[in-house]
Amino acid sequence: MKVIFAIAVALVLGGCQSPDSRPEGPRLSQLPPVSHPADNPATPEKLALGRQLFYDARLSLSGKASCESCHYRHLGWTDGEKFSTRPNGVVNPRHTPTLYNVGYLKLWYWDGRATTLNGQITAAWVNQMATPDTKVIAARLDAIPGYKSQFMKVFGAAPTPDNIVSALAAHIRAINSGDSPWDRHEKGQRNAVSEDAVAGFNVFMGKGRCAVCHTPPLYTDGNFHNIGLEAGKAKPDLGRGAISKDAAENSAFKTPTLRSIAISGPYFHDGSASTLEEAVRYMARGGNAADPNKAAALVDAGLNERELAQLLAFLRALTSDEPAVKPALP
Repeated sequence: MKVIFAIAVALVLGGCQSPDSRPEGPRLSQLPPVSHPADNPATPEKLALGRQLFYDARLSLSGKASCESCHYRHLGWTDGEKFSTRPNGVVNPRHTPTLYNVGYLKLWYWDGRATTLNGQITAAWVNQMATPDTKVIAARLDAIPGYKSQFMKVFGAAPTPDNIVSALAAHIRAINSGDSPWDRHEKGQRNAVSEDAVAGFNVFMGKGRCAVCHTPPLYTDGNFHNIGLEAGKAKPDLGRGAISKDAAENSAFKTPTLRSIAISGPYFHDGSASTLEEAVRYMARGGNAADPNKAAALVDAGLNERELAQLLAFLRALTSDEPAVKPALP
């Protein structure tokens, strides 16, 4: 009975995937189904609405910034910049994180300061999109017949800041990086990846010690670690420590997922690695040895050039290839 129930849940949630993250035909993914909260269940209509809102610059006060402005599919749902700039000219102090697989997380942002996805979206809407009065945007959408009718159908109410965020959250939870060549390999398509990628997985799980923090199948442990990037800076970013007030977590940042990592550079919370190879080399040699507070688990793995190349081949095989077709807006 439990098996039948699990399959049913997977089918229901699979049928509610956003068009951005679900190509035609069956997907071969090792990812578990995403759990949508009871107070914001996913429906095809809600996902379609959230997807439209994601791409609509009318959500910003200026009418010039949308969620996509910092999260592009072809850049792994990041913006490709070291630091993005808000519509009001403020430059962010950290690199834009990917939206891939955020529906599996328990804490959001590099420092985990958001405890709900709705809270994270609201903060990004107000601050990143420079829209302090979200009620103005709700009224703007209410004046658009196509949006007004959709909100009435999905929520039984006119647009409000809360239900706008709920629609966006439903869509964003459905953005996942499954159906990668590596997923297809693990599902039995042995020609889906190269021999180097297979060898690279063995390096990843073994000598490279990568899986200590980048646990399959999400390839993140969801925790926070200091990898030495802030040592020596004039004003070190305290990261998780600034939120938890625990000095042991100073300059610790959330472990990023490695799914579709090959297209989401630059890398790390400070965007300091411009290429994937640069990031991998930094981690493989154990981070910044000059930082006495660096995570003890991060040590020099002693990888040779062949092993590094194989590891990179594996990481590139984690890139999904779902289509991204922008929706028509009301």
